Amino acid sequence: MASIFNALGIGYSGLNAAQIAIDTTGHNIANAETAGYTRQRVVTSEAQPISIAPGQRGNGTQVTEITRVFDAFVYGRYTQSAQNKEYSDTMKKNLEELSSYFPDIDNVGIKEDLKNYFDSWQSLSSNPENAAVKVSLAQTSQVLSEHIGQTRTQISMLQGSMDDQIKVTIEEVNRIAEEIAGLNKAIGLAESEGISNANDLRDQRGLLELSLTKLVGADMFAGRISSAMDVDSNIAIEGGAYTVQVGGFNLIDGSSFHPIGIDDSHNSGKFNDIYYERQDGVRFSIADRIKGGEVGALIELRGSLINENGSFDDGILQETIDAMDVFTKGLIESTNNLYAQSATNAMESNTLSFGEDQALLSTDENFQAGTFDVVAYDIDGNEVGRRTVSINASTVMDNATAMMSDGITPNSIVEQFQAQKDDNADNNGLNDLDDMLNVSFATTSNIFSIGLKGQYANEGYSFAIEDKGTNFAGVTGVSRFFDGANGADIELSASFQADSSKINAHKSPAAGDNQTALDMVQLQFAQVDFKESYNKTSTDTIYGFYDNIVTRVGTRTNSAIISNMSVTAQFNAIQQEYDSISKVSIDEEMANLIRYQTSYGAAAKVITTIDQMMTTLLGLKQ
Repeated sequence: MASIFNALGIGYSGLNAAQIAIDTTGHNIANAETAGYTRQRVVTSEAQPISIAPGQRGNGTQVTEITRVFDAFVYGRYTQSAQNKEYSDTMKKNLEELSSYFPDIDNVGIKEDLKNYFDSWQSLSSNPENAAVKVSLAQTSQVLSEHIGQTRTQISMLQGSMDDQIKVTIEEVNRIAEEIAGLNKAIGLAESEGISNANDLRDQRGLLELSLTKLVGADMFAGRISSAMDVDSNIAIEGGAYTVQVGGFNLIDGSSFHPIGIDDSHNSGKFNDIYYERQDGVRFSIADRIKGGEVGALIELRGSLINENGSFDDGILQETIDAMDVFTKGLIESTNNLYAQSATNAMESNTLSFGEDQALLSTDENFQAGTFDVVAYDIDGNEVGRRTVSINASTVMDNATAMMSDGITPNSIVEQFQAQKDDNADNNGLNDLDDMLNVSFATTSNIFSIGLKGQYANEGYSFAIEDKGTNFAGVTGVSRFFDGANGADIELSASFQADSSKINAHKSPAAGDNQTALDMVQLQFAQVDFKESYNKTSTDTIYGFYDNIVTRVGTRTNSAIISNMSVTAQFNAIQQEYDSISKVSIDEEMANLIRYQTSYGAAAKVITTIDQMMTTLLGLKQ
């Protein structure tokens, strides 16, 4: 039965609803600048009415819930755009740094060093015996070598820096994921009765989700999405089962957390491999599956697939390092192959990467089928003998007992040098190249060497190798102008660093001969074979191949800059849309505050009216 006290309760319910609304509005205002905070709204409904004649009588209002104004669909687009922006920002920043290592557009850098290097050969061709010109050539050669090495080192250091960033970031991802798992548990407990919403906990989780997707491009999945159109058309809140995946593997499953592993102990390069470990201990490398966020960009730059050599099979930086090594190797081999035509009295190869009985064309080295000539000169520079050595599918360095898979005994470089032939067509079998030269291959050190025998050395004889397309002298480095094999170790030959006067401009030791210097000048315009892999060889000029490297870096950087502008504009638009829905508007909250204050005053007026009614009622008794 309704009574005057029921009317008092109606007034109190109005006071209570207005008070909660004012509290919520104050909470919004207080957190207007709090990162990740989502504005909240009080949801009210009529209280259960009292059934009494002549009909149901109203029983005031009740607060059913306090909900966030949050649209899961807009938030999903927001996190995706934030992920894209973080990826784009990381790519842009690091590619701009990479491009700064190739300042060739400003007439400085490796290309300018190449020009100075070939100009020095031009000067030597004009003054083949000038000691000062040889000093200058040695200096420009060493400057070129050092700048190539420095550039490669800078790229390697940037790659190493990214590897360190990946490790730190993955550790941060695990920390955030563990915190989210803890929040999931707290949210579950807070909402277990189905009465209240854990709004502030959900805001904290949302902020961590945003950080997580920026870092590693994580994907969030919820069991269901519920809407509250009667309260606000922008409300669409995720609920139910909660999962976060990285690279297709569950990082968070409800309140359970499965960390991403990182390990650098299984490769010689000490690069961090990213893996996911199942409960049975089986590991899966997932670096190549992470495509978004900061880590995704860092992996695309650094590389994801670590090979047995401790480097990467992919990655923009690794591709640039490999290209620099291919360029440098091509420069070294083409120069050394040409310099071997300059007559000398002894040659000794680098330590070779293959043994005496391995077919040369089956190695990873840049040997080509064809021939080269070994030429002998007397003290006056007269040619006194010439022998052609061939390289084909069965050629090895020193065969003895080697047998090919098809049963054919291979020919060898050593035996072709040692074969008895009449190299000077004088019908004298005692003054040919096999009589002049000692040739050997040391199986303990894999070093191939050629030297004049005592009598001929004493008489001032010399010899040279003129290549006809095999690249034999270039690969083996038997007569080197440059030491080293790639961008990491290229330098002017140690003997020339010690004494630049040993640099030869001549081909034959005849006075005034400058043919080798002239040929070196022409090398800058010649087509060179650059071996990029076992089954891939590119043919280009030295300048052309280097220009391709610089162009690829520049094009990628320019593309990243343009893409970043587009991604940033898209992110700003989506962020503005998200903020318009969920971010606190001070103007709107102040208007609500005035509205709720008025509502509170009106409810208070109801109570004072009831109080006066009760006073009148009690006065009747007197």
